[in-house]
Amino acid sequence: MVTFSLSYLGDLRCRNIHDPSGAVVVTDAPVDNHGLGQAHSPTDLVASGLGVCMLTVIGIIGRRDGIDLTGMTARVEKHMSTDQPRRIVRIVVQITVPGAVPADRRAVLERAAATCPVASSLHPAIAQELSFSWG
Repeated sequence: MVTFSLSYLGDLRCRNIHDPSGAVVVTDAPVDNHGLGQAHSPTDLVASGLGVCMLTVIGIIGRRDGIDLTGMTARVEKHMSTDQPRRIVRIVVQITVPGAVPADRRAVLERAAATCPVASSLHPAIAQELSFSWG
């Protein structure tokens, strides 16, 4: 179990403290939803959390298998509904893996990304589109 301490700072801004480490994330409502848009929105954290989770699990397998994945990147697109209720409807993740990853290990890494804990936790109504570019 991990705990977080959250506080509303006003002007649709919140502070999220990761209690074990003290790390702080500040969020804003997006401009198109009455906010300042000066920081991640809550739905931005969900979408970017999917990409970070994918990179992390790929990194775990790479470490285990002796594959250097330094410089691996992801580009994440979050698509919101145009109707009510406002919600995430699609997340597109494009992962770029530099260097030489053996062809026989690529499918293992792709499967790990697609089944990472965040991907497995999102509602099935949220479309997840994942693609890889291999160096």
